[in-house]
Amino acid sequence: MEYTEIEQKFRLLGTPEELKDRLTARGAAPGRPSRQVDTYYNAPHRDFLDNRVVSEWLRVRVEDGAASLNFKRFHPLPEPVKTHCDEYESTVADAEAVRRLLDALDFAELTVVDKTREEWHVDGVAVAFDTVAGLGDFVEFEFKGDARTVEEATARLEAFIASLDAPLGPRVHLGYPHLTLGLE
Repeated sequence: MEYTEIEQKFRLLGTPEELKDRLTARGAAPGRPSRQVDTYYNAPHRDFLDNRVVSEWLRVRVEDGAASLNFKRFHPLPEPVKTHCDEYESTVADAEAVRRLLDALDFAELTVVDKTREEWHVDGVAVAFDTVAGLGDFVEFEFKGDARTVEEATARLEAFIASLDAPLGPRVHLGYPHLTLGLE
């Protein structure tokens, strides 16, 4: 399932300590917190915002002196609740050169998502605690294990989340760029 991302996001209510304690009890340890500044772009040949449900994003990320270019296409395309996405990402040596390249090709900047992320790994799942400027605190669970199908990976991810028996806020079916742009 290379190039396929399966994740679920929730608002965090209160502090994340209870959830972090449960992860620690399972043998997880936190990674070093990092700041991610993600700039999202719209394509000149296909308006990502033109559909009733926005299902595609092009992003340049700068994180701790490194940079990457990323494209995501969420499925099912016309549905507001997504099950997974195609994800193509590669590191880039010079984020400013990529920004200028996109500008020269008439890609328009849509929004910037500035967040601090602390990522934990356990049982084939990445658990990311995000504090997003202007939006608040979230936790994302991303399946990183081996699975043959999206359905199998989703079932295993949901079982992992349920096994934590931790209080989570409401599930969020939108990405951070959706939220910063006020899209439903």
